[in-house]
Amino acid sequence: DIISGVDEHLIKTLCDNLENERYTLIQAYCLRKDGTYFPAEIAVNKLRAQEMQLCFFVRDITIRRQAEEMLRTEHNAIQNAGNGIAVADLEARLEYVNPAVERLWKYDGADQLLGSDIRGLFVESAKVDGMIQEVLDGRGTWSGEISARGKDEVEFQIQVSAACNKNTDGEPIGMVFSFVDISDRKRAEEAEREAERNKVMFESVGAACHHLGQPATVLLANLGIIQKRLQTDDDMVKDLIKTSLEASETMGEILHRLNTVNEYKTTQYLEKTEGSDSPENRILQI
Repeated sequence: DIISGVDEHLIKTLCDNLENERYTLIQAYCLRKDGTYFPAEIAVNKLRAQEMQLCFFVRDITIRRQAEEMLRTEHNAIQNAGNGIAVADLEARLEYVNPAVERLWKYDGADQLLGSDIRGLFVESAKVDGMIQEVLDGRGTWSGEISARGKDEVEFQIQVSAACNKNTDGEPIGMVFSFVDISDRKRAEEAEREAERNKVMFESVGAACHHLGQPATVLLANLGIIQKRLQTDDDMVKDLIKTSLEASETMGEILHRLNTVNEYKTTQYLEKTEGSDSPENRILQI
């Protein structure tokens, strides 16, 4: 009447077990007077008096069951989280990683990471040392962006949040890390900056073409008039005027092409083996 589901068969089983065991531990739901149930842990002993009796020690485990359910829920949440979560000891050795960490660093299982130094997951060792020291010194949660390196040696950018892991007495026992892959965000930011640079470049080129166009037209027209009216037999002067006219026409063509540029590309100015890709050796490709 008190323990839900108990019948003669269970009583017999308990008696049989107690022939060889000091006690038997079972978990069941108990029924209160008001008809409600509560989870219980029940230890059953055999009392050897004038006649054999069973002694039931009933412990209400409602709070423990709730805590277990909460832990199970939190564990499932961590296991299925999109962000990487890792736990390390005071020596920065990994004690736990969730599946997201395995995916981020391209590992096939947690066993390949557990026991290893968390510093090996990153590129900037000095920055990581500073992060670990700050966390263990109790200066709060550390947050920042760090370059990471996967098992395939490919580098990627992640956002890291790190906090000190403490026991019930408040003593540090390790660190807890949260990782977010921000490679896509970084690429988007770089694309946005590139688009802004292109916009500024196009506006600058358009303004330059506008300001240079009129002087170039005047120069070309004046050279043409000089060529027609100049009365001289000096071949050198004639060649100078001719080459100047050709240069002016070329300048006009370049200005026209610059004014119609719709994509910002650069090319090498000088062909040389060393420093050929340096900024000072690249010009706008038109």
